[in-house]
Amino acid sequence: MNEITLDVKIAKTKIDRNIYGHFAEHLGRCIYEGIWVGEDSSIPNVRGIRKDVVSALRRIKVPVLRWPGGCFADEYHWMDGIGPRQDRPSMVNTHWGGVVENNHFGTHEFMDLCEQLDCEPYICGNVGSGTVKEMSQWVEYVTFDGKNPMADLRAANGHSDPWRLKYFGVGNENWGCGGRMTPEYYSDLYRQYGLYARNYGENKLYRIACGARNDDYHWTEVLMAKAANYMDGLALHYYTSVKRLPDGSREGSATQFDEAGWIEIISKGLFMDELVRKHGTIMDKYDPEKKVAMIVDEWGTWYAVEPGTHPRFLYQQNTMRDAIVAATTFDIFNKHCDRVRMANIAQTVNVLQAMVLTQGEKMLLTPSFHVFEMYAVHQDATMVPVDVQSERYEHAGYNVPAISASASVDADGKLNITLSNANPHKDVTVSLFVRGFKGSQVSGRVLHAEAMNAHNTFENPNVVEPKTFNGAQLNGEGIEIAMPKMSVAALAVS
Repeated sequence: MNEITLDVKIAKTKIDRNIYGHFAEHLGRCIYEGIWVGEDSSIPNVRGIRKDVVSALRRIKVPVLRWPGGCFADEYHWMDGIGPRQDRPSMVNTHWGGVVENNHFGTHEFMDLCEQLDCEPYICGNVGSGTVKEMSQWVEYVTFDGKNPMADLRAANGHSDPWRLKYFGVGNENWGCGGRMTPEYYSDLYRQYGLYARNYGENKLYRIACGARNDDYHWTEVLMAKAANYMDGLALHYYTSVKRLPDGSREGSATQFDEAGWIEIISKGLFMDELVRKHGTIMDKYDPEKKVAMIVDEWGTWYAVEPGTHPRFLYQQNTMRDAIVAATTFDIFNKHCDRVRMANIAQTVNVLQAMVLTQGEKMLLTPSFHVFEMYAVHQDATMVPVDVQSERYEHAGYNVPAISASASVDADGKLNITLSNANPHKDVTVSLFVRGFKGSQVSGRVLHAEAMNAHNTFENPNVVEPKTFNGAQLNGEGIEIAMPKMSVAALAVS
């Protein structure tokens, strides 16, 4: 029996739109080629930024974009990325392949990108190899409204008015690539660096501290004990993968896998719920009013790179398996939206669980893109708690619920329900009981494929895409839903 019960009358917590956020790092072909092609490129662009990619990302209502990293953030010196592009010094990207970057995409270009996307910028500052002065001056350069050396420099570089910058990360993965620090040492540095990342004028920074990797609950305990009063958000990073190798790469193909590989990744994706609950419990101890947000600013699937591509460019394909992981992860974030108030999938273009893949002038949308687009109805809507009673799907020693779901009521009073079926063999019927809401019609779309590894290619870019869903029927108590195997559906009830 598969039953979902919900009561609209008890809906009270907003699902922050930033849960559907994104992450673009200077890694592989994410920034260069994926987003930035330069003003002289034959690829259509607006001030060097690809028009097709911007247009696609606007479709999924990108609310916030994290940049420049990632590990890259803690070796990035922002002053190298301002001024006339021909005069900017090149740098070696030591974390991601040792390639030379010309710094043509810097602060001005990133803020331009965010304006084109109509999204909030989230800048991550350099604690690992930077200085307090460098970070302080970056915030000043971006946000100071008045006359001083940084504001004058910004004006000389073509932007006299300050930008609005809300989200600012004080370091990234400082337990690893950001400095190999202990939580005790980093928490002191966070308090110091965060103090000098100041508010100027009406611009108020939302300061985000580097949080734990996976289940390092000690890190969360120390940061909350020593620095909770000085932060607005605490990060958490978790990647879903088969096995991490000593060099940091992963095993397992993104497209060549059997059913054991299907269910293993889905099961590991569901581990996010335990991480959010346990880290959240520690945060509750020091912050019972939930003033400090949990910011899951790196998450997603991570596999071996595609054959023939650079091993440190992390370019991977994206299948129906990734779509299920995206859907079930959003269900977890939505359920815990009283604490989780931002998340940023890794990464936006051409890296890991990307929304968009590019090849020269070509571009395609991935199955994960379509899940983001279908789930966008939950952005800033009021979360309706759901009780999901699902049959189990078992294989190769793994046991997961077949059905996962989210529900919310939007500003127009429409009830939106998203759900997925992780079973790759079996269509299932779901009985949805709705209380406190009387709907007269239901419409929907479904993302579905016949093969577990179905994915879009540049030769066949529309293999996996949403289609009209006619498998939901209103009845006296709610909705009867015929969910296809390995599918994601979005229903609107009005």
